[in-house]
Amino acid sequence: MMTHDNDIYRRTLSSGTLTVVPADGGVALDALFDIAERRNPKRAFLFVSKVLGRHIPVSPATMRGVYRQLAGRIPADLPSPLLFIGMAETAVGLGAGVFQTARAAYPDSVYLSSTRHPVDGELLCEFKENHSHATDHLIYRPADAQMRSRAENARTLVLIDDEATTGNTFINLLDALRQAGLTQVERVVVVTLTDWSGDGIAQRCPLPVTTISLVQGSWHWEPDPQAPLPQMPAVNVTARGDVAITGAQCWGRLGMTESDVTFGAWLHMEPGERVLVLGSGEFVWQPFLLAERLERLGTQVRFSCTTRSPIAEGYAIASAISFADNYGLGIPNFLYNVTHQSFDRVLLCIETPEESVDPALLAQLRRVAPRVEVITCE
Repeated sequence: MMTHDNDIYRRTLSSGTLTVVPADGGVALDALFDIAERRNPKRAFLFVSKVLGRHIPVSPATMRGVYRQLAGRIPADLPSPLLFIGMAETAVGLGAGVFQTARAAYPDSVYLSSTRHPVDGELLCEFKENHSHATDHLIYRPADAQMRSRAENARTLVLIDDEATTGNTFINLLDALRQAGLTQVERVVVVTLTDWSGDGIAQRCPLPVTTISLVQGSWHWEPDPQAPLPQMPAVNVTARGDVAITGAQCWGRLGMTESDVTFGAWLHMEPGERVLVLGSGEFVWQPFLLAERLERLGTQVRFSCTTRSPIAEGYAIASAISFADNYGLGIPNFLYNVTHQSFDRVLLCIETPEESVDPALLAQLRRVAPRVEVITCE
């Protein structure tokens, strides 16, 4: 149950109580997120965003509005070139969206996403997200010579994630990048939807840092000592699977400047048709652009994604299903807040061959919509 007491938000979960205190009252917190319970003994709670398009289906227009809000707060005096980095898997699309908007002001910038899927390329660095269900991240050098030059000579880093709870992951990433040779960096910008780290990032960052978010504040977790520790599924895998990635690496893992908008270009929907577009894991930016195009044409679109993040059903998670991943890693993937809804059509977007999709996922989606289509990269 979420309670409000003079802008203090308190959620009691089965494993403890989370208290959130906003730094100002400018934004209603429950408009941005709800709380769920992680199946993770390292951190028992999760801020589930209502505007991210990951665990809760969201209108693409809402997501685009958030990208513009955040990008609009990036300072205008940053030294160039800029290297934008979005954190896998949750913030890959958020990072790309903020980058695409901000690039108008900073044309000599480049976007990279971290990944847990090794690809053919030159590794730039590795870093850890210690509290995560999957701790290890990889960042590759851009394949294109111009993009690589911008990244290697970056004077500003723009680091993007969905939330900051302690700031540890950002500091880990900055350390890894500097050790990898990005020694010309002068400024750091940290962009999140929600920032609960207080002044922790500024205190620990060795460079001048600007933090940008939709809402800031602090949180306190009071664990229930009688609650059993949750059992986390084995999803901490950073490796190549048995299934090849067939999609072009044009959206982040090996660098991006221009967004490829050809994915699913042949698809056309009826005006008013209720369509759910699903990204998969880290493959979310091109599916989002497809969803956005369909919405502009008059389709009633919601966008969401499959994920490897294990979350307990209940609280912010009204429904959850588990199925095998499509990369041949042998790990469970999940889809949240979809199977209790209904649509006219579901478009499942993947960067692997169609036969890599678990039939169990397709069977569940067919209960949601009479038409389920798997959209692959050509």
